[in-house]
Amino acid sequence: MFDRLHGYGRYKLDGCRCYTCAWAVSEYTHQREAAIKAGTWQPYVPAAPMREHIRRLQECGMGLRAIATAAGVDRKRLQGVITGRPHRGTGPQEKVRPHIAIAVLRVEPTLDTLAPRALVTSTGTHRRLQALMAAGWPKSHLADRMGWTYTNLSALLKNERVMVQTARAARDLYDQLWNVAPVSQGVAAHIAARTQARAADRRWAPVGAWDDDTIDDPSTHPDWTGACGTAEGFPRHRRMGHRPCRPCRAAYREAHQTNPPIKEAA
Repeated sequence: MFDRLHGYGRYKLDGCRCYTCAWAVSEYTHQREAAIKAGTWQPYVPAAPMREHIRRLQECGMGLRAIATAAGVDRKRLQGVITGRPHRGTGPQEKVRPHIAIAVLRVEPTLDTLAPRALVTSTGTHRRLQALMAAGWPKSHLADRMGWTYTNLSALLKNERVMVQTARAARDLYDQLWNVAPVSQGVAAHIAARTQARAADRRWAPVGAWDDDTIDDPSTHPDWTGACGTAEGFPRHRRMGHRPCRPCRAAYREAHQTNPPIKEAA
């Protein structure tokens, strides 16, 4: 028998009359009566938004079981919203409890919730591996640590999409090495320097240019200077000795079109 936690459900379904269960029922009843008096009582909400969200998650590669686990709800409840309960001869549910809808709507497709072989954009994977090479980690060392061949990793850096399990491996490797000096792990100094130079030639952003919250977002750009995307970023690039990035060039042009430099009278 399923060992249900003490609370409202155990009081109602299992007949437990312990203090915890009785208090939970009392609290629920109090809140329900207060909500009814205030006109805010809403025992059920439409299931359509939840159903649409589940379908979007499925399109991203999440199975119903994975969605249920991430939301912390019974898979059969999700099945009832999608297709109904066949053994009951009913169609999809049209209403659900608010707390269930909220839990499901909070689920987002992430590397930790998607199926291992689902395909995702390679943006974050490329940026992480490129940042490690910008730090001096040779491609051959990264391939070895990921269990890949040099050739396969080279091909990976050209793919627009990768499997979730590959993206996870690149993320985990990045988390392990982003603040580790390659020479401290046996990489020859001249090889690390050569790798850094090649990364610089290719304009691969270093670790410090990325934020953990935006590195996977294709619409974001690296912050090379700490002020990229603003007019101040342009001169900072110059002082750092490299070509200004696209957001800084655009911000610089906009600033000077709005406030053109004042010429002194002759």
